[in-house]
Amino acid sequence: MESLTRIASFSVDHDYIVPGIYVSRIDGDITTYDLRTRKPNNDSDDYMDNLTMHSVEHMFATYVRNSSIKDNVIYFGPMGCQTGFYLLVRDANDDVVFDTVVDTLKKIIAHDGEIFGKVRKECGNYKNLDIEAAKTEAKKYLDALLSSKIRFKYPER
Repeated sequence: MESLTRIASFSVDHDYIVPGIYVSRIDGDITTYDLRTRKPNNDSDDYMDNLTMHSVEHMFATYVRNSSIKDNVIYFGPMGCQTGFYLLVRDANDDVVFDTVVDTLKKIIAHDGEIFGKVRKECGNYKNLDIEAAKTEAKKYLDALLSSKIRFKYPER
């Protein structure tokens, strides 16, 4: 059996990660941001459910792809571990990305209307979306981001 290289995200000690924004990796001109909304492996089993992840994904992806960094956004989507999202940005400036994330969260919280793409022909699971779930998660994450002293670098022991 061939030896496989361990991927970067498995090299981070998840016992020390708290909600925040981190640079997960840089590949050439593409930066992968770890938008960690929940503490991994938490004792209370406080993970995002599919409804919340899906709802935030629709809202955040739409707003960030209409932001000042829209031409540089490669991808936004949930982590399988249900503790956050990945945002991939070309030619990223950390401070601009942070400000854009904050602004995007504020737009989700202030959004008046249905979730973007909440129709059958635009989404493969359109019934599994809820604007209040997106707003609640955005507010919780915004509060964590604004109160955190750690930014872009994963915490260590």
